Amino acid sequence: MTITTLERSETVHDELRVGLLDMAEQSDLHARFEEQALPYLDQLYGAAIRMTKNPQDAQDLVQETFTKAFASFKSFQDGTNLKAWLYRIMTNSYINTYRKRQREPYMGAIDELEDWQLGDAESTTSSRSRSAEAEAIDRMPESVVKNALNSISEDFRMAVYLADVEGFSYQEIADIMKTPVGTVMSRLHRGRRLLREMLTEYAAEQGHEVGARPQRKGGA
Repeated sequence: MTITTLERSETVHDELRVGLLDMAEQSDLHARFEEQALPYLDQLYGAAIRMTKNPQDAQDLVQETFTKAFASFKSFQDGTNLKAWLYRIMTNSYINTYRKRQREPYMGAIDELEDWQLGDAESTTSSRSRSAEAEAIDRMPESVVKNALNSISEDFRMAVYLADVEGFSYQEIADIMKTPVGTVMSRLHRGRRLLREMLTEYAAEQGHEVGARPQRKGGA
């Protein structure tokens, strides 16, 4: 066997070794992705339905999200919030494709500083604590909540959904929606106010009040 033949043989072996290592790495990556990301499939689909308002578009959006997420999974840092990372990918995909087709017109400016200052009491608390609207959502039929959310302008709806349904913090919502925390607070305050108006009529018919707090003993 000549030196040239030996060199070619070693090169082939090296290429095969690299290929097998890549396959093993991809296999491990695929297994980890399935184990960690797939449990969020139903939640992402529910969010996609609320974004697109169309089952087929929602399915396509989730598929696109998981395809992009897997392609970028190597860059995901273990120990960080995978759910928020997936939602950020889906939100970006939605903005770049589906939102362009069905963007809702805005009525007036939506992010003035003074508006979220009006909601100072709610905004200075962590969104991890349960808002009155989040508690009301838990008590109401899904169809009622869905209709109410769909009646709110898109950015307000997404802020309320991410905070009160999915339980993300202000900072996580800001990362997902790529907006400043102050803007998230503004949209969340306005969205909750609009949602409260939408749910009040239904709540009154059921004999309870949206945002009502349990009374203390002694009538205080």
